[in-house]
Amino acid sequence: MAAHTHDGIDWATRLTTMRRGDELDADTNRAVARRLVRALPDHPTVVDVGSGAGGMGVAFAEALAARGGGTVVLVDAVPELLDAATTATRAAAAHETAADHAVRVRPVLADLATERPADIAGPAHLVWASGVVHHLPDERRMVADLVAALAPGGWLALREGGLTTRFLPWDLGVGEPGLADRLAHARAEWFVRMRESMPGAVRLPVGWNVVLAEAGLAEVTSFSNLVDRPAPATQAVREWAVDQLRWLADVGGDRLHPADRHTLTRLLDPADPAYLALRDDVFLLSATTVYVGRKP
Repeated sequence: MAAHTHDGIDWATRLTTMRRGDELDADTNRAVARRLVRALPDHPTVVDVGSGAGGMGVAFAEALAARGGGTVVLVDAVPELLDAATTATRAAAAHETAADHAVRVRPVLADLATERPADIAGPAHLVWASGVVHHLPDERRMVADLVAALAPGGWLALREGGLTTRFLPWDLGVGEPGLADRLAHARAEWFVRMRESMPGAVRLPVGWNVVLAEAGLAEVTSFSNLVDRPAPATQAVREWAVDQLRWLADVGGDRLHPADRHTLTRLLDPADPAYLALRDDVFLLSATTVYVGRKP
């Protein structure tokens, strides 16, 4: 198991990929941050749980600066990721804020499977958790702990689920058509195994809206955002696509037919004419869902 995590993933090695993803998602992240801080009081505290490479930390710093300032608390269990998020968020805060609109940034290194958010980062006016709760053994308990970190009237926002990200044409001209679907299936099987292999893992057989309501939140709702980077691919999209394909090959390759594994080898080889980054028809299309609820 990788250090500081419960899912067996070495997140520090994925920092470059995460940064590339943040760059491509920047406009969507800004829109989400502006929407979420709109309902908050003056000079609020926003806690970004599982802050990753800092994409949402940057977006929250910008959004808070535009409405008079506040505090962004970054929480992560991986030191390399926390350092990256802190550097990026502080740079955004310094760039965006005047003295009277200051945004303070506070990093917290913590494993939320063993430490309570209320003890390390509460009370908060907004707790944000993007794609992190499902990497912890007991998702229901984690949501309850996040709710406990909220001030009365505070909001919890979880970005979980959505639609499977697409970036490959149906027929690549290499191997059998439909590789994208087979990769998605293999990744889904890996995800089940990843969850089952966690010590103390508990299944979550309901939707996130039910989990938030059961945790005592009111006004539970959700909204979704589209990330659409169409072909012809920019260099940033091509590099991200290579990273994403390599990740899918790593986590799901053992579930694929040997012919598909051979195709992946060719697509990921810079010396091969089939190298994915050479294609003009790579794209990025994804939809993510944010579930929100207010603490009475």
